Amino acid sequence: MIPAAFAALALGLTWIPVAQAATAGQVTHLSGTLSAKRADGTSKLLAVKSEIAEGDTLATEVDTYARVKFADGGEVVLRPGTQLKIESYAYNAAKPESDSVIMSMFKGGLRAVTGLVGKRNREKVSFQTETATIGIRGTHFGALLCQNDCGGVPTTGGTPPPNGLHVDVTSGAIVMSNAAGTIQINAGQFGFVANANTPPVPVPPQQGIQVTMPSSIAQNKGSGKGIGKSGTEECKM
Repeated sequence: MIPAAFAALALGLTWIPVAQAATAGQVTHLSGTLSAKRADGTSKLLAVKSEIAEGDTLATEVDTYARVKFADGGEVVLRPGTQLKIESYAYNAAKPESDSVIMSMFKGGLRAVTGLVGKRNREKVSFQTETATIGIRGTHFGALLCQNDCGGVPTTGGTPPPNGLHVDVTSGAIVMSNAAGTIQINAGQFGFVANANTPPVPVPPQQGIQVTMPSSIAQNKGSGKGIGKSGTEECKM
């Protein structure tokens, strides 16, 4: 016979709820294979309308572009071969003090438009990489982290972009910072940082690397404008 106290304890344990990661957003566009490694270590393939949770590490395969819309209206489009972790995502329309959007890009590239969190609490939004952290100022920007894997990215000189973090800003501004320095990059400007021990620097427009996306991923069909669109057919995402 199992003592009554142990039986009651065992019964109670079976009803302990499992903590669920907070939903951060949803996949809206997808061309190829997108996977998510969850905070609990499990992995799954995602599709259009799949939910993205806080703690997920998203990974796009070769030839895959994926677009995610977050609860505050912010959006991110991922290039092929990108790994992005949703480190922290907290948004409550009634509680601005709880805002937090922190993402880590381990490899690859993206374009992002900040949402309501970035508009009302811009210091609460950051994108982290191994070379520098990107802070936002109400922004639409692109970021590309080259690690001997940017051979297919076009440049004016015809050679692959150098290793490091390349950024371009379409609207608003970003702040690039690491232990060696900090600079602000405004709309129409470009920036670069080679590694965590060298300061970020501005780049002349003719030498800048702009992260682009296919129009099929960049567009919002039926809603008039896509990310950073002004009504043109192509969107430099």
